[in-house]
Amino acid sequence: MNPTDSLLRLAAVIESRKLANGGNPDTSYVARLLHKGPDAFLKKIGEEATETVMAAKDANHGADPQHLVNEMADLWFHCMVALAHYNLGPTDVIDELARREGLGGLEEKALRKALLREVGED
Repeated sequence: MNPTDSLLRLAAVIESRKLANGGNPDTSYVARLLHKGPDAFLKKIGEEATETVMAAKDANHGADPQHLVNEMADLWFHCMVALAHYNLGPTDVIDELARREGLGGLEEKALRKALLREVGED
């Protein structure tokens, strides 16, 4: 099983729930989030990120690590809703991770800061 396939299938379902594609906010959670706009799904991302952090902390103290997986899945899901809103998808994120492959984290961060400074000077 290729994990990317699962992400792509989920992205297609989310895309199909957009109002422009016939999504109905009365019958679809995703359509409702998208209909409410960025404040709604961004709030959910914040909530799920907090729950993910708490599940990780709980796992450090003997809680079932599956709870962390469940919360992370919720976080990824809501992040994918945000991506769809901005006409992006999981392949955009995967491509960016692939671009960063082989770069050290500190090196990659320094490159991003340099690019931001460069853009700011123009």
